Amino acid sequence: MTAVPLPSLPRRLPVRRILCLLPVLLVGVVAVRHRSVLAEGFGHLRTAQWPWLLAAAGATGLTWVAAAVTRQGAVVQRLPRIRLLATQFAAGAANHLLPTGLGASAVNLRFMTVCGVPLARSSAALALYLLAEGVARVGLLAALLLAFPGALRFGSLLPEGSLAPLLAAVAAALLAATGALVLVRRLRTAVSSFLRTALCEARSVHTCPSRALALWGGSLAFPVLQAAGLAAVGRALGLPVPPAHMAVAYLAATVAVALVPTPGGIGSVEAALIVALVAAGGPVATATAVVVTYRVITVWLPLVPGAVTLGALVRWKVI
Repeated sequence: MTAVPLPSLPRRLPVRRILCLLPVLLVGVVAVRHRSVLAEGFGHLRTAQWPWLLAAAGATGLTWVAAAVTRQGAVVQRLPRIRLLATQFAAGAANHLLPTGLGASAVNLRFMTVCGVPLARSSAALALYLLAEGVARVGLLAALLLAFPGALRFGSLLPEGSLAPLLAAVAAALLAATGALVLVRRLRTAVSSFLRTALCEARSVHTCPSRALALWGGSLAFPVLQAAGLAAVGRALGLPVPPAHMAVAYLAATVAVALVPTPGGIGSVEAALIVALVAAGGPVATATAVVVTYRVITVWLPLVPGAVTLGALVRWKVI
């Protein structure tokens, strides 16, 4: 009796091919889950003023340039420009598929490691980028609030009595983190070592004027371009709010939602933006239309090409 040969199994699992296709599959899942938002957003696009929508799309494209400039400014070693810009485009897609900040951070950390930057310095550069971006965003918000003190009616942003529980939750989180550092010696040693590396990297960056200018200039340009995109969409749909007040509303909403760990802020950002625009004096219906249209331009339209770019960069071993 002749033995029937069993089909041979692949010796190695094609992990890289799977990773190439995974972003596109995740985009499909997210799009199906939010199909009603997409339908509503594309409906608003048909009634909007196209010159302002093109301005919003242009501002969105420049945010990736600003992110690339800031990433280069956070590390002393020179990074390949084209690949760095493509990585920021891909990181935007990753950021909308994973909890806020984690996707872009993982992609950029991998990119710097492939470029030959040691892991400790890559992590320090990543922390410096996040710090600079946060300081620039909060600083810009504070400056605009001083310039336009009546831009937002703060009483309408939060329900009465909701601020105390929020502050208590933040205080509890800080207390838990401090307790962990005090009680766990290994964690305390690791954090201390990381801080020394981060401070050394920050000192090296700021001794190079071009890197310091790229770091802080890009960090400031990034939220400015984002706010300009929202203001352009507001003008396209006739939102009766001054552009400067829309910028204040955008910055206030994104600062408030930064602690909410949802994928790309999907859901939480929309809600915070609508509340902020209403607090700035916009009608609820128009503010909702503006936010949905803005998110379609900045999130949903770039998501598929961004996911394809991410898969291609994985395939080409750029990340």
